[in-house]
Amino acid sequence: MTDKEQYKIHEKPFYQAQEDEVELYEAAYAARLPVMVKGPTGCGKSRFVEHMAWKLDKPLITVACNEDMTASDLVGRYLLDANGTRWLDGPLTTAARIGAICYLDEVVEARQDTTVVIHPLTDHRRTLPLDKKGELIEAHPDFQLVISYNPGYQSLMKDLKQSTKQRFCGFEFDYPSAEVETSIVAKETGIDTDLAAKLVAIGGTARNLKGHGLDEGISTRLLTYAAALIKGGINEKAACRMALVRPITDDADIRDTLDHAIDATFG
Repeated sequence: MTDKEQYKIHEKPFYQAQEDEVELYEAAYAARLPVMVKGPTGCGKSRFVEHMAWKLDKPLITVACNEDMTASDLVGRYLLDANGTRWLDGPLTTAARIGAICYLDEVVEARQDTTVVIHPLTDHRRTLPLDKKGELIEAHPDFQLVISYNPGYQSLMKDLKQSTKQRFCGFEFDYPSAEVETSIVAKETGIDTDLAAKLVAIGGTARNLKGHGLDEGISTRLLTYAAALIKGGINEKAACRMALVRPITDDADIRDTLDHAIDATFG
């Protein structure tokens, strides 16, 4: 298996387009423009990127960013083995070499001094300097950089610099309309549309509490979790409490409010 084939997505990921984001992404890829995807937790950002990689038949290398990630984690490092030292490419370097889409998920979690290494790949240079190795990589013509983050969790300590933001074109995602989200939950899990609509209604109740006791509403991802539990034979109310309420709040009043909404929905 070639390096490219190793990173390709061979089964179509289900993604329900909301507007014209698929066509816009295709245009961005055709121009090899770096792409930023913003939106709340569990609204479909990563699934969208996976779907586009599959649709374009391009390899996808995903990096889950975290505050401990260093530049070496992205670009690579020398390792010691029985024969001495050897260089091991990081995921960003691998993507640049083979012409993959490199997806940096929740990029604001990474330290700002780490994200600076992506700058030469996001302008006319399309290069990646490996200072420790003394090598300058010219990015493969198929290479594209995609980043995502949740604006709701931004702070002064966790935000992208303008010098980074203005290197990307952007998509702003949100949770779908109730009709579209009902279709997504039903298609994703195989439950019937009426049940999916009830779960979406509970999700809507929680989202209305955002900023009034909840930092984040119930995501589409959590709705599919609840649907999967119900499809597996779990009682509707128990599944909703387990998948929709307990993960998002420890506040007793908020929990009771959402539990009452579940009881009212399922009788």
